[in-house]
Amino acid sequence: MVAKEDVVKVLKTVNDPEIGIDIVDLGLVYDLKIDDDSVTIKMTMTAPSCPLTDWILFDAQKKVEEMDGVSKCDIELVWDPPWTPDMISDEARKMLNLDNSSH
Repeated sequence: MVAKEDVVKVLKTVNDPEIGIDIVDLGLVYDLKIDDDSVTIKMTMTAPSCPLTDWILFDAQKKVEEMDGVSKCDIELVWDPPWTPDMISDEARKMLNLDNSSH
């Protein structure tokens, strides 16, 4: 069985092309479950109208399914709770030059 930390590492290689930050540090990944060789990811986008949703979901699914020990990856796209900039990690905030006092 694959380790959750290893899946997170792989997801950190999936960037939102418009922002240039990975989906984990953007706070888009809400939940991650592993059941034997199957991974289920619950995630969102920065906005329902994100034009790159399909590309980001495909990239995440493809990269996780390429991992040793994973035969299937399902991604559930959710809008509740809605994403806010407060969900961005401190590391990504520094890269985006966001003021930490704003959250």
